[in-house]
Amino acid sequence: MEKYFAPSELIINEDGSCFHLHLKPEFLADRVILVGDPARVNTVAAHFEEKECDVSSREFHTITGTYKGKRITVQSHGIGCDNIDIVMTELDTLANIDYTTRTEKAEHRTLTCVRIGTCGGLQPFTPTGTFIASVKSIGFDGLLNYYANREKVCDLQLEEAFKQHMQWNPIKGAPYVSVADPELIEQIAKDDMVRGYTISCGGFYGPQGRKIRVPLADPNQNEKVESFEYEGMKVCNFEMESSALAGLASHLGHRAMTCCMVIANRYAQEMNTEYKNTIDTLITKVLDRI
Repeated sequence: MEKYFAPSELIINEDGSCFHLHLKPEFLADRVILVGDPARVNTVAAHFEEKECDVSSREFHTITGTYKGKRITVQSHGIGCDNIDIVMTELDTLANIDYTTRTEKAEHRTLTCVRIGTCGGLQPFTPTGTFIASVKSIGFDGLLNYYANREKVCDLQLEEAFKQHMQWNPIKGAPYVSVADPELIEQIAKDDMVRGYTISCGGFYGPQGRKIRVPLADPNQNEKVESFEYEGMKVCNFEMESSALAGLASHLGHRAMTCCMVIANRYAQEMNTEYKNTIDTLITKVLDRI
């Protein structure tokens, strides 16, 4: 029996678009570039020869077009893993659910999703301007823990090693480790991106060890993170989305990864506020390789 998705669960707008993104199924390409900033969608799409659609709703901005013969959708997701839950789920519904019958399609459609972001570097070898490909992402946000069978798409041994090293306080909830698509990492990162572990935080300040006016629960968190090593690889950066993206994509049968440009090095306490002038280099690399 076909599974039917009720209107309260799969919310479809009157114009036939998905609830938050306001995107229609026919405008979704198999290749998807994800960015946080809605304005960066225009930066990416400026490289397109042709554009099919340009849709905006809240922090979600979508342009689908053609780059060197490749049909690509550029989608903004805003900040945080909670937004990735919305974006990745709705993109999957556009690909794999018939919006007319509200039933799952017989043939699965696989999306290739690459997130281009910014991050804070955590190691001496990740100065500002470094491109980092997230091989595995440690989610501080807890999002994947709300989905069944998340252990099938996570590195459980790395999770345990990390919790022991950090002397993890369970009041924070269980961290999870999602794995990016290995073939996609090879395709995108090649030999000019640093590969390592990434931590996806549930906030920009306290969760990333920034003390402003409220004291931190663990003042030594960042030092512990910087010293963690597992199977010859270190935690290279903080950001706020890659764990949910890789984890949900794996659950849904899609290929996904994150690559970021370091705009702040927490180890050296350096910051580049003019990063928007240089991130186009990373954008063109991904466009050429996706």
